[in-house]
Amino acid sequence: MHRIIVDEKKWVGEKRFLHALSYCMLLPGPEAHQLAIYIGWLMHRWPGAVVAGGLFVLPGIISIMALSVIYAAYGSVPVITALFLGLKAAVLAIVLHAVQRVGSRALKSRPMLVLAALAFIGIFFFNVPFPLIVMGAGIIGFIAAQAGSTAFQVGGSHGGAHAATDEGLLGADLPEHAQPLLGGRYAYRPCGSPSGFCLSLSLAIPRAARMSSPRSACSFPKWPS
Repeated sequence: MHRIIVDEKKWVGEKRFLHALSYCMLLPGPEAHQLAIYIGWLMHRWPGAVVAGGLFVLPGIISIMALSVIYAAYGSVPVITALFLGLKAAVLAIVLHAVQRVGSRALKSRPMLVLAALAFIGIFFFNVPFPLIVMGAGIIGFIAAQAGSTAFQVGGSHGGAHAATDEGLLGADLPEHAQPLLGGRYAYRPCGSPSGFCLSLSLAIPRAARMSSPRSACSFPKWPS
């Protein structure tokens, strides 16, 4: 998804993709499916979200139905069993490649690498619950920010909390044709911190509206009545 969406199609920029991926990982359910729905919504609003979400699961539905028919008709088929054994190795290689690809872009400092390694050790070897991992990382980042450290800021040492908002979610990496279908005027209201609610709403801002708005403000679309 990263290779196609960011590198080949250039539908969104690097930081916007990573922000959306991080947000989807915090939500229950498969983050890849949620990310596909978000990209569809970003490009074509709700019709795009419905189409992207539906087509994302369609190949899996067809595959499972076909395998169910084969199993119901013939039972355990050695060829199918051998096929899945081969797929296990392929999936492992794909996952490792994805970890390396996205990790090399998201982890920009040594403290980030150390924190990621500690999170992996905790969740893989010690079965630490995932919510505790996330809360612990958030607390560490908050303490580091309060101490004046820029080790966990997106884009380096400029801008603090709003740097992540400006460069990642309000930056100039939204496609030109990603315009709201409903139209109407937009109202702008600054917010004190980039909360999840504020960030999720700010994703709806088209390029023209964002270019005329304050760079440090989260933008709330005012839909027509």
